[in-house]
Amino acid sequence: MNYASLISAIQSYTENQFPATYNADGSVVSSSAQLNTFIRQAEQRIYNTVQFPSLRKNVTGTTTAYNAITNPRAMYLNCPGDFLAVYSFAVIDGDGNYEYLLNKDVNFIRQAYPLPASTGLPKYYALFGPTVSGATISNELSFIFGPTPDSGYTVELHYYYYPESIVQAPVSSFGSLSGGSGYIDGIYYDVALTGGEGSGVTANITVSGGTVSAIELGTTGSKYVVGDVLSAPSSVLGPSGSGFTISVSDVGNVSGTTWLGDNFDSVLLYGCLVEAYTFMKGEADMVALYSGKYNEALAMAKRLGDGMERQDAYRSGQYRQPVT
Repeated sequence: MNYASLISAIQSYTENQFPATYNADGSVVSSSAQLNTFIRQAEQRIYNTVQFPSLRKNVTGTTTAYNAITNPRAMYLNCPGDFLAVYSFAVIDGDGNYEYLLNKDVNFIRQAYPLPASTGLPKYYALFGPTVSGATISNELSFIFGPTPDSGYTVELHYYYYPESIVQAPVSSFGSLSGGSGYIDGIYYDVALTGGEGSGVTANITVSGGTVSAIELGTTGSKYVVGDVLSAPSSVLGPSGSGFTISVSDVGNVSGTTWLGDNFDSVLLYGCLVEAYTFMKGEADMVALYSGKYNEALAMAKRLGDGMERQDAYRSGQYRQPVT
């Protein structure tokens, strides 16, 4: 099941084309925007219930040696941008041997290695939190090592993350901005952008000196293509303004397919229907029906992800479901 067939199925099962909500200016939210919300909510529910191997990713990085002048923060390493939780963390020594680090509390590392200059091959790690400079948070999460690395070791992080959504071609980033003129200064939130091949994208727009000076991506929409030129109704930013455009520089999941949609479309569909009927305030028996169907499909998914694919697992604390 791909994105288009999933959308069609949700609309057919619910006999509802959805658009049911409105923007601040009275314009109708596109049907895809509401349906995309159902899909992402269902995916999040599934991915937090079953730990498929497809939810894990492997990356490598390099530590830097401690130097009191040039690199006093050598005991820290930034987390990947899509990081959720650690599966395993290893440091590779000069002989190519993997040494798996033990997860500890930050307080343990601070107590055991109170001086950053206490260097060596790291043995422990902990989640340290954001990297903050003044009022700016440059990294959402970072790791702290103990002891502080004494060399440029390669580290290998195996971690959990949310896979790409089945939602097809959402806007990932904007490109060139033409600010236009004549708009009313202010910050405008959740503005629905018009134009392009897709629908449903919104942005927070800052107008300064009558010109759009900054734009921040909000709802990502779907079915856009790189190079689409978007704008906003003048009625939102100021009736006398004109000329504002923003281009789409990157989109995600062009094919509209995922591992979940290809291998367990039933759990994804029924999860979306539960979200849709809840939104519609559907009759209790219909909500119960689709909740039951979802739980049946979820049980099959757990039999695979938490059962058959985990029979030889020995990692402490990892759930393993018996396969019958």
